[in-house]
Amino acid sequence: MHDLPLLRDLVILVAVAIPVVVLAQRFRLPTIVGFLLTGIAIGPNGLALIHNPESVSTLAEMGVVLLLFTIGLELSLSRVIRMGRWVLQGGALQVGVTMLVVTAVTMLAGARLNLAIFVGALVALSSTAIILKLYTDRGELDTTHGRVVVAVLIFQDLCVVPMMLLVPILAGASEGALQAVRTILISVVIVGILVFGGRRVVPWALERIAALRNREIFTLAVVLVGVGAAWITSLAGLSLALGAFLAGLVLSESDYGMQALSDVLPFRDTFSGIFFTSVGMLLDPAALAERPFLVVEVTLAVIVIKTAVVIGVVKSLKRSFRVAMIGGLGLAQVGEFSFVLASTGLALGLLVPWQYQLFLGASVLTMLLTPLMVGVAEPLSERAARLLGPPAVMIPTQEMRTVDALVDHVIIVGWGLTGRNLASALEKMGIRYVVLETNGQAVRRARLARQPVFFGDGTRVEVLEKVGIHRARVVVFAIASAGEERRGTAVARSLNPDARIVVRTRYVREIEELTRLGADEIVPEELETSVEIFARVLRRYGVPNGRIRRLIEEARADQYEIFRAGEKPGRRLSDALTPLGGGVLVDTVIVEENTPAVGETVQSLGLRAATGATLVAVIRGDAARFSPGPDEQFAVGDEVMLVGSRDALERATAMFQLSPRMQDTATFTAEMERDPHV
Repeated sequence: MHDLPLLRDLVILVAVAIPVVVLAQRFRLPTIVGFLLTGIAIGPNGLALIHNPESVSTLAEMGVVLLLFTIGLELSLSRVIRMGRWVLQGGALQVGVTMLVVTAVTMLAGARLNLAIFVGALVALSSTAIILKLYTDRGELDTTHGRVVVAVLIFQDLCVVPMMLLVPILAGASEGALQAVRTILISVVIVGILVFGGRRVVPWALERIAALRNREIFTLAVVLVGVGAAWITSLAGLSLALGAFLAGLVLSESDYGMQALSDVLPFRDTFSGIFFTSVGMLLDPAALAERPFLVVEVTLAVIVIKTAVVIGVVKSLKRSFRVAMIGGLGLAQVGEFSFVLASTGLALGLLVPWQYQLFLGASVLTMLLTPLMVGVAEPLSERAARLLGPPAVMIPTQEMRTVDALVDHVIIVGWGLTGRNLASALEKMGIRYVVLETNGQAVRRARLARQPVFFGDGTRVEVLEKVGIHRARVVVFAIASAGEERRGTAVARSLNPDARIVVRTRYVREIEELTRLGADEIVPEELETSVEIFARVLRRYGVPNGRIRRLIEEARADQYEIFRAGEKPGRRLSDALTPLGGGVLVDTVIVEENTPAVGETVQSLGLRAATGATLVAVIRGDAARFSPGPDEQFAVGDEVMLVGSRDALERATAMFQLSPRMQDTATFTAEMERDPHV
């Protein structure tokens, strides 16, 4: 029989990793932490189940290549340009200031300059994989702090490649300044060839391969591009990861970037898991046990320094103190690519073994603490903001009197698309409102447009009090963070028990908690999007509007059952119509061309006798005629308000509107009349 030690090691690695990762998930820890713990357990310094860690390290290098390749695919130049200021200013300040501070602290501890700079580079990077996973699970990627953190992480990922080029120079492996210049020039030439040549050759080649319509060939071609570029850079004396990253960046700008990413992700996840496991194998618990207090001190120093630096950086981007602190705690860990740099530094003699173990131990601890820090970030930042933050809401003095005079108004929290559309509708109807927003740039633009938008966190007590929460009739939360929605709802309800609180949330699962906290109306994007999609599809198949309306009500009833159980009396319009009979509904329809109602009067149409529905009003332009007389004539474009049962409304709608099939027939008939040859 053939002896395959590598296969045996892989079997052990995967067999141990599965239960460990499952346990990590059960305790809400990132899978990366599970892989690290697996490596510690099975490595030579643990149970020694893996006899040849070097062979696993070879596969781990492939994991790094694929990891950087996929980051290049996810990072397009257009995306970096869109987030320009946050990426360049925020990311550059975070990396630069962190390196300076850590370098200074390390030199004060007695380290030489080149080692101090190297440690600064290691600490400057944060874990893209861990943070993006946590923020995605918590639904915080689209929040202000989520966007800031992503921008900083983008810049950090871009810095990985130059940092890798810096390591041999710091280690003295380069032959002085001339060798460093030579390395940089070679890098520039290779980068130029891969980027400019790749942007022409790769899309051209993939277009022809895609024309074959063979998934396997396309996947092989994508892998060839990634590993081929890595091999080319390695021949030039550069890192494998540099070529892989550039290849991904080139592919991301082509028409095939999305498909390439989906093809590579399974390989990436598998090999990167092996990579993180191999990192865990390097950790020696015995070596850490010799200096436990030093490991804890370094861990705390890293967290404090990185949090403080990010707070300052985010404040320079004109974000609130709360956003700055949440971002700081989110980026306080050491990143996965720091392990790659540290391994290179160890191989080149820049780090001695005990220093390498100290770094690994502190890094793993910061990763293990990250879920906890992200979890406490919001409440902790809320308390800190009250003590250290700027004024809760910034309202110009000359407008304070106007805001103080607001009564029976609407408070809108969030100046996104929902907030702007709502404000526009309120303005047209003459309803007074005030808007709170934490994005300083958005506030400035709105102020220039003479909109009543003020800088302030609408989830805080003092902010809502400033804009008259006690006198408001309606409070609308149109923000993207589930945590902020919940906190804002609870605060608003405690300040004004009689206000109508409307919350736009992302997921249906938030309904129960928001209802418990006091929300009156909840609009989950997840549900409303699905309802709109199936309604449009059914209309194209000629399903009557009444039937579609019934299906929509059933879909909403399934999801809103908990919400309806806690409804206040009189909340639904149909409840107010119960004296007219059970199941009474209200609907409005627009009178369309070529329908039975056009040109008919209320009396001649015989609506109630024919359908069972009752005509309540006819709205024409800006005028509404309630209880119209028998001689009222229907015209195209009239809005007709009807009351009746579901079946009655369905029959009545057919007298005012065409079904999609009838619309298609009418269109065809009209075209025939214009041109008999159609």
